[in-house]
Amino acid sequence: MSARVLVVDDILPNVKLLEAKLSSEYYDVLTATSGEEALEKVLNESPDIVLLDVMMPGMDGFEVCKTIKDNPDVAHIPVVMVTALTDAEDKVRGLVSGADDFLSKPINDVALMARVRSLVRLKMAMDEWRIRENTANQLGVVGEASNVMTEPVEGARVLVVEDKDFEKKKVEETLAQDHDIVMSAESGAKAMEMASKQDFDLIIVSLDLEEEDGLRLCSHLKSNERTRALPILMIGEDGDMSRIAHGLEIGAHDYIIRPVDRNELIARVRTQIRRKRFQERLRSTYEISLSMALTDPLTGLYNRRYLEVHMQKLLQKNQDSKKNLGVLMIDIDHFKQVNDTHGHNVGDEVLKIFSERLTTNLRSFDLVARIGGEEFVVILPDVSEKRAYMVAERLRRSISEEPIPCGVPEGSLDITTSVGGTIIEHGEHTTEDVLGRADKCLYEAKEGGRNCAVFEGVGKLDPEKYQSEERQTFE
Repeated sequence: MSARVLVVDDILPNVKLLEAKLSSEYYDVLTATSGEEALEKVLNESPDIVLLDVMMPGMDGFEVCKTIKDNPDVAHIPVVMVTALTDAEDKVRGLVSGADDFLSKPINDVALMARVRSLVRLKMAMDEWRIRENTANQLGVVGEASNVMTEPVEGARVLVVEDKDFEKKKVEETLAQDHDIVMSAESGAKAMEMASKQDFDLIIVSLDLEEEDGLRLCSHLKSNERTRALPILMIGEDGDMSRIAHGLEIGAHDYIIRPVDRNELIARVRTQIRRKRFQERLRSTYEISLSMALTDPLTGLYNRRYLEVHMQKLLQKNQDSKKNLGVLMIDIDHFKQVNDTHGHNVGDEVLKIFSERLTTNLRSFDLVARIGGEEFVVILPDVSEKRAYMVAERLRRSISEEPIPCGVPEGSLDITTSVGGTIIEHGEHTTEDVLGRADKCLYEAKEGGRNCAVFEGVGKLDPEKYQSEERQTFE
């Protein structure tokens, strides 16, 4: 895995040693010998991970880490503190300042490389979501860059997989300060069952279960689609480092060594909760932006952009399956008069109700799109000619036979609609050609008196002939 690693240490031999180890694993290595130089390279060189010494003159590692994590543009870059400090308070201080891990010198090479690979994977996944967030920014969905460090940590749902009661109690008591909802399982099978039925923010797995291998459970969790993205915090012994490294390789996010320090535990849990909630927010923002890009904000229907892409796929599918495709172009009659007489607010109300009636009178796999002010398109996949005629008439009647409620003194308006339709047989067609054919029929319907349906090759439909169909066939 190629990645850019920034090594920060004021002692040159330490820099050279880490540089040699990382280069042998084919990482691109950047170096800095002061906190100020490190911050400059973080901003200008975009490393994928920072290995940061704590004890440096001037700006120490704690201050450098906090400065990185306070900047939303670079806060997502993982930071691993590397130091000779062994006091638990120093480790917790580093984690609280935003560090993703705290490794003590002399560095265990297996632990170091496993940690680097694990965090680089997480960083690359986060980069993808941040790119999508930038797209959302351009669409105006969010107004400013988000920061992982500002995510809330309270009230998380945590599953603890541990068969020792005193260890479970210790975790529960520690996480109670953040009002976390902690549930427990004594076996991997029970944990998988619970995770398949409930949503969790974090799973804490003991690697030293008496009856089974906790590492195997980590593997199962990461191979299961429902739990694949869940962060996993492993708990192990000093002698478990090779197994911990394996756990990081298969997708676990973090680990803590027994005896578990309560402050370190809460700090590591908070880090994982922040990261998970940050990624969930990025995903949510992206989904909103995608929805905004492909749907009409007023009616919630698909827009022209989506329609054109989707129709091209349907045309290709029909060419392969040799089935017909019905295309209806629908326009609200005299809609400009509604806006001019009653105002655009009433016009918007009419459009919303109109859209709802179209949608509720179609099958779940039919598509409705708003492609203009009062112009709509309905696509009917796999439909017979007669059924397409019936649908067109049913949609027309759903509008004309019942006034549309809106904010006018009378409480509602009588609205009618014109429909132009065409049946597309299998063969080579373009979206532009298909819509043009339906639009020509719509023009004929409007010229022919409105409140009617006109089909290509057939002309104006006889409402009496196509008014009786079984509604359930469209549900």
